[in-house]
Amino acid sequence: MGESRATFPATREAASVHQTTGVAIIGAGPAGLLLGHILGQAGVPFTILEQRSREYVLGRIRAGVLEQGSVDILAELGLDRRLRERGLTHGGIYLQFEGERHHLDFRELVGRTVTVYGQQALVTDLLEEHERIGSNIVFEAEDVEPVGIAGRRPEVIYTKDGEVHELECDFVVGADGYHGICRQRIPSAELQVFERGYPFGWLGILADVAPSTDDLIYALHADGFGMHSMRSLEVSRLYLQVAPDESIDDWSDARIWDALQTRLGVDGWRLQEGPITEKSITPMRSFVVSTMASGRMFLVGDAGHIVPPTGAKGLNSAIADVAILGRALLDHRAGDSSGLDTYSDRALARQWQVQHFSQWMTEMLHVHHEVPDASARAFRYRSQVGQLEYVTGSVHAKRSLAEQYAGLPF
Repeated sequence: MGESRATFPATREAASVHQTTGVAIIGAGPAGLLLGHILGQAGVPFTILEQRSREYVLGRIRAGVLEQGSVDILAELGLDRRLRERGLTHGGIYLQFEGERHHLDFRELVGRTVTVYGQQALVTDLLEEHERIGSNIVFEAEDVEPVGIAGRRPEVIYTKDGEVHELECDFVVGADGYHGICRQRIPSAELQVFERGYPFGWLGILADVAPSTDDLIYALHADGFGMHSMRSLEVSRLYLQVAPDESIDDWSDARIWDALQTRLGVDGWRLQEGPITEKSITPMRSFVVSTMASGRMFLVGDAGHIVPPTGAKGLNSAIADVAILGRALLDHRAGDSSGLDTYSDRALARQWQVQHFSQWMTEMLHVHHEVPDASARAFRYRSQVGQLEYVTGSVHAKRSLAEQYAGLPF
């Protein structure tokens, strides 16, 4: 640990509070909170450190579609009471193009479903259960720094209320997202980054209006992609393709609803409108690291990979990482370290399949306005229509999409 300590200022050389735990989890998003429950139910001590406040964590609005496997693991851990009460189970999706809507029935195709349940609600459930059982979660932990990860007893140094703490542990888990510290502490010689940007952004809104559809709608339109999702029976979540550098200030509520009506409209159906309570524009990109492990530190979720949102894989990928790592940590406690040795390879093998699916969905459903030549742009659009005709007309293609959308095994 000495070589890592050399980079710290003198004020952090001697921590005023020394603590020990089994697993130090950095980040109190859904990945970190879920891993804590996996460990806690098996009697493995853990501490969760979160840079932000409890209120900030509970206020983040993110993904809202859970794969079958994600729902199953929450049920196995007894963390699905509110999910069962409030989650919306969906047996498929609609693919829409050329003014026609086609339903893909996941139950019929692969015998599986997905559940609409906002990440915000899931984090609330996980955190409230942690508080009920008295888990050790430190919010507003500042200057968090994992050190000595190559040794047998790594530590996490952090400051809380002006006091420097030294948390000694067996393992460190980086569940601290893309901007977190953990990935940055993997030696550059060990880490390669694979990344691509997309010429698309998503303008997303929350609206206080009942959903106008029973299943999610993914629509290709000449003006751009449109999507109808939901958060509950009273709240709709909708998206429009825009340029990634557009300003939300240029999109009035009326303009948003007009664009949604155009892109999602089909004969005999109308999108119901309501008050917009939240709107933002998010660029789209893919990001994967070459390793999810370094010494006794492991990455999960956005710390190691990001997908474009078209395939609803971000939150589910984090849950899959946690399920794989959680089992490996419990096996290690029982004397079998093979799961930890292979965690990175297993998590990344699944992640690259997820990346392919998300990229495929994104490129199939978004209009490439950035292509300067009108003929080439029209050719690309017509080829996407042909692709969607194949996907909705072939049982094998439909089954492949359903299998991946409902979730690969982990």
